[in-house]
Amino acid sequence: MNKSPLTPRSAAFTLIELLVVLGVVAIIATLLYPRLLKEKKISQRISCTSNLKQINFAFRIWAGDRTNLNPMQVSMEFGGTKERIATGETFRHFEVMSNELNTPLVLTCPSDYARNRERSFSKLGNANMSFFVGIDADDEHPGALLAGDRNILGGTLVATNLLDLTNTNGVGWGRDLHNGQGNVAMADGSAQGFSSSALRTALMNSGLVTNRLAMP
Repeated sequence: MNKSPLTPRSAAFTLIELLVVLGVVAIIATLLYPRLLKEKKISQRISCTSNLKQINFAFRIWAGDRTNLNPMQVSMEFGGTKERIATGETFRHFEVMSNELNTPLVLTCPSDYARNRERSFSKLGNANMSFFVGIDADDEHPGALLAGDRNILGGTLVATNLLDLTNTNGVGWGRDLHNGQGNVAMADGSAQGFSSSALRTALMNSGLVTNRLAMP
């Protein structure tokens, strides 16, 4: 009696096996996603701080050639932007430092999806900027805020894009950039991350009765 040859088992996935594999992959992805998202946000905040360090360095180089005054304290007649404060054109304070900054890309925070990155200073506008400018920050007030994330809350808007922070009550960070925290470049040359409470402390220790911020 002839025996039927054995049929080799197919090497292809069965539907059930495929569903099991897809399920395992989905579970792993679900477990890893929060960690990857957290690492991405950390990376973006580090890049943001790096941008502010470059901005701070640009201010110091520019001021070093002009009796230690920043563009906001120098008249347009001498290459500064003092008269631009009232116009609300915050980008002008950075535009005059194009040689020191090298690229306007550093003016946009990687976490700021609402702002468009710009590669040319000739096309620069407030819409390309993520950072405010501390109008009165200088060497005499090393604790003053020179620049920082635009998602700052509180204060009084006294003119076009000009924010006064006299009373620190209610001052803090919005959650749209760094999840309730922010980065700041200080007049002393440092750049660091602040919680809302640390921001209020920094403002109280700034040496200024009123911190005037040109907002983008």
